[in-house]
Amino acid sequence: MRLTWSGPEPPRFDPDGVRAALSEVDVPCHVVRGPDGVGVASGGEVGSGGEHELLASAPALPPDRLGAPSFRNDHGVRYAYMAGAMANGVASEDLVVAMARAGMLGSFGAAGLSPERVSAAMDRFTAEIPRLPFACNLIHSPNEPAVERAVAELYLARGVRLVEASAYLNLTPHVVRYRVAGLRRDGAGRVVAENRIIAKLSRPEVAERFLGPPPAPVVADLLAAGLVSAEQAELARRVPMADDLTAEADSAGHTDRRPLSVVLPTLLRLRETVSRRHGWDTAPRVGAAGGIGTPEAVAAAFTMGADYVVTGSVNQSCVEAGTASITKDMLSRVGMADCAMAPAADLFELGVRLQVLRRGTLFPMRARRLYELYREYDSLEALPAQERDRLERQLFRRPISEIWADTAEFHARRDPALVARAENDPRCRMALVFRWYLGMSSEWANTGAPDRVADYQVWCGPAMGAFNDWVRDSHLAAPENRSVVDVAVELLTGAAFHLRVAQLRAAGAEFVGAAVDYRPVRRPPSAARVALTNGRGRG
Repeated sequence: MRLTWSGPEPPRFDPDGVRAALSEVDVPCHVVRGPDGVGVASGGEVGSGGEHELLASAPALPPDRLGAPSFRNDHGVRYAYMAGAMANGVASEDLVVAMARAGMLGSFGAAGLSPERVSAAMDRFTAEIPRLPFACNLIHSPNEPAVERAVAELYLARGVRLVEASAYLNLTPHVVRYRVAGLRRDGAGRVVAENRIIAKLSRPEVAERFLGPPPAPVVADLLAAGLVSAEQAELARRVPMADDLTAEADSAGHTDRRPLSVVLPTLLRLRETVSRRHGWDTAPRVGAAGGIGTPEAVAAAFTMGADYVVTGSVNQSCVEAGTASITKDMLSRVGMADCAMAPAADLFELGVRLQVLRRGTLFPMRARRLYELYREYDSLEALPAQERDRLERQLFRRPISEIWADTAEFHARRDPALVARAENDPRCRMALVFRWYLGMSSEWANTGAPDRVADYQVWCGPAMGAFNDWVRDSHLAAPENRSVVDVAVELLTGAAFHLRVAQLRAAGAEFVGAAVDYRPVRRPPSAARVALTNGRGRG
């Protein structure tokens, strides 16, 4: 039978009209042929009596259908979309609140902040989004284990039910305690993990640790110390460490710079292998992060099997981000090649690097020089006079002795044992002084210190450049118009657009040029900030 299409609005044939029809992702879309040629129509009815022959159809694909339904249900969100943590509060309270109110998941950037500062953020979430979903970052801190422990204990004390665990090379007692201390049985005897973990990682060996159960020796130590109960220790054998794994590709901050097309399929296969080995009833989900800055990238991630997507760099240029206007303006001008690798402050001694903004700042070059000096010399006293003078004039702008005094005072409040060690270990003291510059460079960027622009450390991946290219000539080109919710809505709607175009192409339709170039749409605020409707939000 020859199928035809009919509808209240005629098909569209011009590129702008075709794009508009394809963009109505909440209703079915049809490719039709009639007296005026081949065009695209939205909605309408398919039957046998219309004047337009039906060539191909794609069903409605609203953004809230993308990704895994279980991610949306378990985390109490409407969309399988997460704004990932950016350290030092760049992923701010404002960002987390805005995402939660829009039915999305935001992760507070607690890394680098004091427990007191993190606790103040918890106060705000309790007051403003008491029943809505949010996550908080728990970062691996091998150089400051006392800080990692204090933050984990704070989350337990405050009843934070979801953490984004990042930068882990191995499972520490603190992240294991957080997971195991939330285990219980429900009325039917099933194991319930009240403390949920989204682990952000890129290496299979690390992923395998989060896919498996909490390590028995660590659990035994926690039990012996009275930090978990005997029942919780027994239940730990029956659950994986994490509920979700975020496959982190080439991204801002800590990154192995691997392509998402390599990392994501590898971790998806590993998830199946490890879950079968342990016999999990429900396997952890796997999401995608790194390079997520355009609708095409979001669509590609979901096509490859991602259960959810995580954005990072693009959120840092949004109005809610906890960084300065001058920094957001710098980010809004970034191209995809304007990034570089530099030593990480938190893992400086290990030689770990992170991806930062290169355009408009000398930080990458200066930070790399500090690491070269650290490797070449055993102490600050061993530095050549010329090098020491250059550091004090150009980077520190103060005598090294003053920098050490400030550094010692700072760490005495966070981890006194580290200060005691540095007093007796010249190499450790040198690392802490150099880390002062790395840490302050982020602070200068976040506060917009006008005399320190050349030293700004701004975490940035190539997704920022791709995003800027996509939004050029749209309202989102200006950073003052970038809201995290608006950005998320456009990325998700554009992803649905490109996925339906792919469906129609697979059915034989041909599209070229402007007709399939989804562009950001200026929407009324109420259209972008969709209220959470499923009523299952949890923090």
